[in-house]
Amino acid sequence: MEWLFAFLGLGILLLAGDSLVRGAVNVALRLGIPALIVSLTIVAFGTSAPELLISIQAVFKGVPGIALGNVVGSNTANILLVLGFPAILAVLHTSHCNTRKSYMQMIFATVVFIIMAHRGFFGFGSGLILLAMLAYMLFDAIRDAQKHRREGKELDEELEEPEGADPDMPWWKIAVFLVLGLVGLPLGADLLIDAAEVIASDFGVSDTAIGLTLVALGTSLPELATTTMAALRKQADVALGNVIGSNMFNLLAIIGVTAVLHPIPVSAEFLDMDLWVMLAASLLIIPFVFLKQDINRVWGVALTLLYVLYVVGVFIY
Repeated sequence: MEWLFAFLGLGILLLAGDSLVRGAVNVALRLGIPALIVSLTIVAFGTSAPELLISIQAVFKGVPGIALGNVVGSNTANILLVLGFPAILAVLHTSHCNTRKSYMQMIFATVVFIIMAHRGFFGFGSGLILLAMLAYMLFDAIRDAQKHRREGKELDEELEEPEGADPDMPWWKIAVFLVLGLVGLPLGADLLIDAAEVIASDFGVSDTAIGLTLVALGTSLPELATTTMAALRKQADVALGNVIGSNMFNLLAIIGVTAVLHPIPVSAEFLDMDLWVMLAASLLIIPFVFLKQDINRVWGVALTLLYVLYVVGVFIY
């Protein structure tokens, strides 16, 4: 029964997050906010809303392992599984992508995150620093995009046409999307966390292990679906950019907001293995970012197998 509630909670979270994005995007566009700003802020925050609600609910329910495990596990899954599995289906031609700057920002955020974690907790001050880093990176992304536009270069489609944008959507429908999102997110998070606690108890594993695997994998499903479609459409830039952006938001926005609201203790499990696996996974994609290598099927199989080994290692360790 707990598994049913876990999947039900996850399903509600994903649907509510999508609903919130659609509502918020159309409110912003109706208010005259430029599509570029909407894409880099509202869409990015909205698609991370399920992870954010899970982390906030988890720390207030006294299971911080799920809060931190959700983020660390998602980042590891994003690199190994979300880039690996789609590459098995179709080669990701990352040799044509220019993601060096955003990748270096992700690595910088990861290193700062690990240094902060070794203090033993993420507190109010840590949260503010992470959010300040996020604000700078958003400002930098908006400035770069505006520079490209002034130079007459085409922006990515996702920046020109924000996800869920519908200029003809009536106000009542926008309100319905917002209400469904705002009600569904805490409901789904509550169901998923309660079920995850019971599953962890039944299997005799820590809530951290469940956060790193079940919860993290579930919240990475949207990224997996997006990257799979991008691979099949031969849009490697979308696939790689999606993963890098998602990882930065997980570290800076989700833990930043959660730490401001409630301290997050860091267990020895994270310090001994999981944070270093997350960093190692992030460094694994250097050849695809800097050396003009494609993520071919061999790489896809290798990355996917590494993720499977990691999940097994989480439960054995």
